[in-house]
Amino acid sequence: MAAFGLPANIFSTSFSALHKVVPERVVYALLAAPSDALLALIERTREWLQQPGNQLFTLADSGYPQTLLDISDPPLMLYVKGRAELLSRPSLAVVGSRNATVQGVANADRFAETLSQRGLTIVSGLALGIDAAAHQGGLRGAAGNTDGGSTVAVIGTGADIVYPARNRELAHRIAEAGCIVSEYPLGMPGVAANFPRRNRIISGLSNGVLVVEAALKSGSLITARMAAEQGRDVFAIPGSIHSPLAKGCHQLIKQGAKLVESAQDILEELGALRGPVVPQIEVHAERVAVGAGEAAGDAGDGGKEKLLAVLGYDPVSLDLLAARSGCDVATLNAQLLELELAGLVEVLPGAIYRRIG
Repeated sequence: MAAFGLPANIFSTSFSALHKVVPERVVYALLAAPSDALLALIERTREWLQQPGNQLFTLADSGYPQTLLDISDPPLMLYVKGRAELLSRPSLAVVGSRNATVQGVANADRFAETLSQRGLTIVSGLALGIDAAAHQGGLRGAAGNTDGGSTVAVIGTGADIVYPARNRELAHRIAEAGCIVSEYPLGMPGVAANFPRRNRIISGLSNGVLVVEAALKSGSLITARMAAEQGRDVFAIPGSIHSPLAKGCHQLIKQGAKLVESAQDILEELGALRGPVVPQIEVHAERVAVGAGEAAGDAGDGGKEKLLAVLGYDPVSLDLLAARSGCDVATLNAQLLELELAGLVEVLPGAIYRRIG
């Protein structure tokens, strides 16, 4: 396209002229007649575009987001489902671990909600854990707010497929109140190699990237690296030195990412501060992404393992543990005592519990 301009020019160019720019195998592919499978896909795409809210943007379309045009390898096409105007608004990517802690999920949810209320669109990847929490917070922050930012989900499958299936309901909500974006053709399944590649779109659409929780070997660190290469700001939330999901964030901070403790830090850094100062984010005591049957109320070793997961790595009160787990205080006390005797939990002054194993 850099050599010949619009696609029509490419297809009308001679073999020898094309071969000066691209390898021979690519020339043959360009000049070959469309296969039956490709023709069927084109027809399927035309039918998909007839559905309300579905759009297809190429590099030449005015609706193609300018921020993606600025990166080194913008996707040739974007399949868009929902509010396409969100792709051109100020935005922040919020990413992190699929196997997030309860505290990490709560942080992603509350940061995203507050930033969405302040007009930033929350961009993430529709994965379990941090991504899902970020989308939920982004939707809630925009609800009933004409200046709200909502959320954009950049997926690694075709725009007609929801992956993972557990996020199907969330995906439908995003398609209605936010936006779903993919560079992959319709019907493309969840191929592992597609997900790291889509991360450049997550960072490319955004003014900055916030990493909430990440292990040292994490796809979130790939997104952060791409963001830095694209000239975007990188933010990270610190955590306990004992938590493996804090080590990726700590590494980013060592490498120059901005340590953040509140949404205010991000807004000031992005120059998007409007209106009154945002209060420090507090995580309420409601149960976050943990059902009563999935938390600490089960009997035996399984219950204690789940209690450790609910406890996370930050000091927490007994009341907050009870709210997170849906378990009665008597059962919690018994299990906490066993964990303390096993050297996995310590009690701090004020009846505050901390995981040490």
